[in-house]
Amino acid sequence: MADNDLPQEVADELFGMEKHRLDEREHRFSTPGQKLFIELASEDGREKFYLDLYRGKRSVFKVSLQNRARQNYSLRRLDVNGRIHTNPNGHVVPTPHLHVYREGFGASWAEPAPLDIFSNLDDVWTTLQEFMRYCNISKPPIIKRDLFT
Repeated sequence: MADNDLPQEVADELFGMEKHRLDEREHRFSTPGQKLFIELASEDGREKFYLDLYRGKRSVFKVSLQNRARQNYSLRRLDVNGRIHTNPNGHVVPTPHLHVYREGFGASWAEPAPLDIFSNLDDVWTTLQEFMRYCNISKPPIIKRDLFT
């Protein structure tokens, strides 16, 4: 294990924690190429998390949704309409794919996006809602829906 790695059991515990928005602020996310980082917290406030949203510059249908813990540990990242991904073992994974934290590798491993969790990856709004539920964001940030059409 590298010095900057989280043990897998800690990463799994963080991923499973209930996550809450910090305030009632409305977030706007419409500009192509825009990155939005929204801070979240565990129910007891002891752990900090982030929900990162990115829309492609050339295509607003290229989307990356990420759940981070402790500032720089990517627990999960969903990439839709982006590039293929090559795992450390050389296995190629098409888009859409889900990056999952693995001790010793961070989020460098991906698997095809699970269709039992993400029902319509062509619909950015639905995918965002499902990603937040998947990441146990039980009190999600307020994000304007009309910007995702």
